Amino acid sequence: MKKSKRIKLFILITIVTIALLLSLNTNRNLTKLEKSLKEKLYIPIKSISNLVYAKEYDQTESYLIQKNINTSLENEIQELKELLELNKTKSSFKKENATVISRNNEYWLNTIVIDKGKDNKIKKGMAVITKDGLIGKISNVTKTTSEVKLITTSDIKYKTSVTIRVNNKDYYAILNGYDSNKHLLKVVAVDKSIDVKKGDIVLTSGLGNIPQGIYIGTIDSYEMDNYELSKIVYIKAKQDFNNINYVTVLKELND
Repeated sequence: MKKSKRIKLFILITIVTIALLLSLNTNRNLTKLEKSLKEKLYIPIKSISNLVYAKEYDQTESYLIQKNINTSLENEIQELKELLELNKTKSSFKKENATVISRNNEYWLNTIVIDKGKDNKIKKGMAVITKDGLIGKISNVTKTTSEVKLITTSDIKYKTSVTIRVNNKDYYAILNGYDSNKHLLKVVAVDKSIDVKKGDIVLTSGLGNIPQGIYIGTIDSYEMDNYELSKIVYIKAKQDFNNINYVTVLKELND
């Protein structure tokens, strides 16, 4: 009898022990499962957060790009309007409007290429202007395009004769390139006796196939040359030579 009771007690203890072990193991598995679920759930949540941020960033970037495009278009429209107003000005020259189609990045201030050429009776040496004044002259022509040598060029072959108008008098000088450090046009061979001052107007003289009286800019400053024989005058142009989109070529009426 006692032996039977001991067997039953042993079996009961064994069952309880097994039950406890199973319970503990189940809790551990649940803990691991919870941890695994948390890790797996965290990744998508984090990814969704990144996607939302990326979407917001893309929207902001798209807005800025569109804003810049709109500003550029507005500027071009305004430039075209001013070009049309320029065409209304009475002149002894025909005006041929053209669009800038290319520019050399390495020689940005030397030349531009426009979409008008021999088919439009464009010829070498013709003056090229914008609403802000003279920008250069035609240096090479093909059937449908033309190269414009800018007055900012460093090419000494394309110096331009200009007139400095001081106190209602005209004095001749030579437009000789661009000072990239000062961002000013440079005029050389100015008689040292001429009393130039800041703000005086600089116009073309009518020599060198360039029509007379085209606006170039105003005097910013001056200095004596290395030999103290003449003055070097620096001109502040109204035209932004880094941003030229539309131009007008001046053609003689009999062309």
